[in-house]
Amino acid sequence: MKRRTLEDYLVDGINYFLLALIFIATFYPFYYLIVISFNNGLDSSLGGIYFWPRHFTLVNYKTLVTDPSWILAFFVSVARTVVGTFLGVGFTSLVAYGLAYKQLMFKKVYFAIFIIGMYVSGGIIPLYVILRQIHLLNTFWVYVLPSMLNIFLLFIAISFFREIPSELEESARIDGASELRIFLKIILPISKPVLATMALFIGVTQWNSWLDSAYYVQNEHLRTLTYKMIQVINQASIPTNIQGPGAEYAAKVAQATPFSLEVTAMVVSIIPIICVYPFLQKYFVKGAMIGAVKG
Repeated sequence: MKRRTLEDYLVDGINYFLLALIFIATFYPFYYLIVISFNNGLDSSLGGIYFWPRHFTLVNYKTLVTDPSWILAFFVSVARTVVGTFLGVGFTSLVAYGLAYKQLMFKKVYFAIFIIGMYVSGGIIPLYVILRQIHLLNTFWVYVLPSMLNIFLLFIAISFFREIPSELEESARIDGASELRIFLKIILPISKPVLATMALFIGVTQWNSWLDSAYYVQNEHLRTLTYKMIQVINQASIPTNIQGPGAEYAAKVAQATPFSLEVTAMVVSIIPIICVYPFLQKYFVKGAMIGAVKG
């Protein structure tokens, strides 16, 4: 065993110090949000809170739990994330499997179409017109159907499917299996890394998305949690001495304050992603590396 020198200890010390700084810089902002969410909103506005709540309270969380609009927004976000992730992973992987077929006719044409679609966008107005023509505006499906195909993840999945030995598919065809059966029974079970990578990317995107709720939905019962947070941020900038909806909202959350309610909603919105990520981490890292190395 090689004896450690003073230089080795010095390098290790510098590395640990830098890692500690990086950890503090990345973890403390989230920890600060948790502290503020458990502190009295009016007291938080005075500042001077850094490591623990000065006036501990659950009023911020009670305000969210007892507000039907926040509860409904939370379930809408959960529903769009679950359904959108399932449909997005399924449809994107299915298209990728077809494009990974070596004997596919007009393959270059298909790839050109997808590459152009990835870099060129028609904008919000054309998309709005299309969604109106197919009657998706003001419905739950406007959240999931337009995003079923993720072109970036499509190319990662294509790279992964190309590396699967063709002998597996050929033996299944000899046994009389259809293409769909091969895809469902053979390809998907051995594609957990890339599927987990796609699920994490799509799930986080669905959970954090709010523009579609602002532009394509007017029904208050279909608002998402992230849209409600943006609404709180906008309401917080309204002077408290005005009359009308802004004054009513300010009076409603007088004890919690808009800022503390916003922070609490952020904490609530981050927790589901933190709970899911550990289960997908090992697959996510492997799938991302496959897409990067073999793409």
